[in-house]
Amino acid sequence: MIDTVLDILSIRKDFPILNRKVNGYPLVYLDNAATSQTPQKVIDAIVDYYSRYNANIHRGVHSLSQEATDAYEQARKKIQLHFNAAHTHEILFTSGTTHGVNLVANGFGSFLKEGDEVIVSALEHHSNIVPWQMMCERSGAVLKVIPMNLEGELVMEAYHELLSDRTKLVFCNHVSNALGTVNPIKEIIEAAHRVGAAVLIDGAQAAPHLKADVQQLDVDFYVVSAHKMCGPTGVGVLYGKEEWLNKLPPYQGGGEMIAEVTFEKTTYAELPHKFEAGTPNICGGIAFGAALDYMNAIGFEAIAQYEHELLEYATKELLAIEGLRIYGNGKEKTAVVSFNIEGLHPYDIGSILDKLGVAVRTGHHCAQPIMDFYKIPGTVRASFSFYNTKEEVDVLVKSVKRAQAMLS
Repeated sequence: MIDTVLDILSIRKDFPILNRKVNGYPLVYLDNAATSQTPQKVIDAIVDYYSRYNANIHRGVHSLSQEATDAYEQARKKIQLHFNAAHTHEILFTSGTTHGVNLVANGFGSFLKEGDEVIVSALEHHSNIVPWQMMCERSGAVLKVIPMNLEGELVMEAYHELLSDRTKLVFCNHVSNALGTVNPIKEIIEAAHRVGAAVLIDGAQAAPHLKADVQQLDVDFYVVSAHKMCGPTGVGVLYGKEEWLNKLPPYQGGGEMIAEVTFEKTTYAELPHKFEAGTPNICGGIAFGAALDYMNAIGFEAIAQYEHELLEYATKELLAIEGLRIYGNGKEKTAVVSFNIEGLHPYDIGSILDKLGVAVRTGHHCAQPIMDFYKIPGTVRASFSFYNTKEEVDVLVKSVKRAQAMLS
């Protein structure tokens, strides 16, 4: 059994919040696709920073500033090694995935002209659609969409037909936040490169479940958020190939990103500082490094294996409920189950689940085009992490049945 690989009860003790009650019931936290919970080691790293060496970085000669700088840059190195980037300066700290996407969209827009084409997928989060629409409006480029099928997978034949010498950028998520579908990004990247297009992959939903090797993928840009990976909110990373980051203009102006400033002309700092204007989320970056240490100590292969078992068990048990339909049944999925019950609104189900201590997400999950495709207002989304248990799945199933009885 997989339980011999991961000591789940021991792991759960690392997460203080899992001990609390909600509405008098033990918390069953199944909203991990929105944000994961934080282990004590990461909390301790945050407290340690503010307790012992809180100072601004890079510019100070005093000891606290040097300690903070060292810890922050050590975290950048950890992230480089985790994603196998070729250089540490290819790792840019951001406020999260959305920031990283907008940074690329803002800079890439300066390369586009009327008639150029940008391709996104039908499975995207709103933050992976709106920046590209804004970029196309400014540049005159045309936005094309890879369609999806009823299983929640991309229609790859259509993608290959969309590609042409007019394609300048392809954007796709590694994993759908709404359905859990794992997209064939290696194929997407290789095909885009054959026509000379750059590729940005949103790894926010993939990074908690698997390790992406950016060099093996040969991806041009890859973005993630720390809070999906047992880290704090308000910090993330944009990986970019050195050649592309040197081409892109700065996203923001301010301190830290300059080499020299006069009223006549400003020259910009070298990578990565060119894109890191102002005082960053120093503590967040350090804590992100601590979160990666924690997850790597557990092991991503063991995490993926255990979460797949949870996914299969939850899928089987939920489908036994009369009238329940799961959306997103791709061959490759992470531990996400998006479902509805015939005749019931997902918000009503979610509200009752909350009263029973079960935290799920309801609505369109910032992926309204997916819901429009299925002609539904939204779904109930249960998303699992390595600290969840089969017993919690049983509580979910029991609570869904109770909600169904109350609402029918």
